[in-house]
Amino acid sequence: MVTIEKLLKSGIEIIKQREFNSPKLDAELILCYLLKKDRIYLHLNSKEEVNDDIEKNFYELAEKRNAGYPLQYITNSQEFMGLEFYVREGVLIPRPDTETLVELIINMSKDKFSCQELKILDLGTGSGAIAVSLAYYLKNSVVTAIDISDTAVETANINIEKHNLNNIKVIKGNIFEDILSGEKFHIVVSNPPYIERDAIKNLQAEVSIFEPKIALDGGADGLDYYRRIVEIYNKIHEKDGILAVEIGCDQKESVEEIFMNSKLFKSIKTYRDLSGRDRVVSGMT
Repeated sequence: MVTIEKLLKSGIEIIKQREFNSPKLDAELILCYLLKKDRIYLHLNSKEEVNDDIEKNFYELAEKRNAGYPLQYITNSQEFMGLEFYVREGVLIPRPDTETLVELIINMSKDKFSCQELKILDLGTGSGAIAVSLAYYLKNSVVTAIDISDTAVETANINIEKHNLNNIKVIKGNIFEDILSGEKFHIVVSNPPYIERDAIKNLQAEVSIFEPKIALDGGADGLDYYRRIVEIYNKIHEKDGILAVEIGCDQKESVEEIFMNSKLFKSIKTYRDLSGRDRVVSGMT
């Protein structure tokens, strides 16, 4: 048998063979996952021996990570908005950048809708990170989340149960079809696929190979979903409504133009993330 210390050292040597990894952190988190312990435990018990099964699994997962397989899919976990989310292959991994969108909606909601039942729609929910976070932090909200993927619907429901929420539901549906009949929403939110189709292959392996193409592919110009989301919003928004979408860093003008051409919005604003990149476009009707 091998000690925690030696196993981690070997894992770091495997994972550091490729770019974009954080070898020490990745090795520690893989071993934490297998041992069901935290990182402090590893440091305090570095001389402890691990059994042969753990050692074998650790090396297999370290090799997988070195091939670019996302750590979050290995550990089935990703933190977002201070909450722990279950993630797995087949759903997009929540990114810190998307917290800009959620924080904006929370702040706007408290300013504008604090005294009423707030109806929110999340289009293309994936793991449910946006919808679950909004349902968790906005206690007066009733959230509907939609996704076309069975895996996404199942994953979002796991996260709803994980956080013990009863003010949110998930619907399987294709947003390019008319799936909502008569229901109106105060807020429509989305982090849609927005990568240009031909650009996906140029992304790092973690994304281009392992994350679901359906969650990345925004069509030839990356804007297909924005056009459709504005069409949907036109049919389902309450009188004083908000539409807010995440965008790619070079899509500000294009998405603002889609919003403006719809002639739906009294005001349109773009917000930057913590890195200073344009990240969210919102419109108020």
